Amino acid sequence: MATILIVEDDRAILKGLETNLEFEGHAVHSVLRGDEAMPHIEATHPDLLILDVMLPGLSGFDICRLVRRVDQRLPILLLTARSDDVDKVLGLDLGADDYLTKPFSLTELLARVRALLRRADNHDSSEGPASVAIADAVVDFRRYVAMRDGQRVHLTMKEFGLLRELVSADGAVLTRDAILERVWGGDVNVTTRTVDTHVLALRQKLEPNPSQPAFILTVHGVGYRFASAR
Repeated sequence: MATILIVEDDRAILKGLETNLEFEGHAVHSVLRGDEAMPHIEATHPDLLILDVMLPGLSGFDICRLVRRVDQRLPILLLTARSDDVDKVLGLDLGADDYLTKPFSLTELLARVRALLRRADNHDSSEGPASVAIADAVVDFRRYVAMRDGQRVHLTMKEFGLLRELVSADGAVLTRDAILERVWGGDVNVTTRTVDTHVLALRQKLEPNPSQPAFILTVHGVGYRFASAR
């Protein structure tokens, strides 16, 4: 199965996670402090990182930021004790792939773990574009790097995934529901409005004139399509 690293300072929660993930057949490693996370990631090369937000040493947000500097593909599941959207949005913007609010059910956590690992496997095995040019911007899907006019542009993992799906469609229209399924894996916590928000963000970051997009186009009543440079 998979190698999973858990960074959690609540020993009771940690024990429950370890027991259930090992029962699922995974190899589980764990640390109690945030400042111990990066050395263990480098040593164990996990397939999934389960990361608490509030940690001694370094916060989960700090770790997420550090991980994404060196590894854009490692799936990250954030655990947060706060239910407000600010923490969730910040975590996702820093590169987390999913989040759960404490207290959570182990059944739901195991389902999220399976979905993240399945999505990672599908991503690794799928063929897709290596890169795409959008006016003065170039997005490298293999290295997860976006540059515009010689300057690095920060794209979240979901923005990379959304753009990659649109480019892979080769000019065909993708419905919002199709995009949700391909990029978010049918996550019940997101809606088609989430797609619109991410499209808007991509346009702001990459389109020469975001208010009149020439590449990431809306097909009214249907969804979106990508138009190559003409």
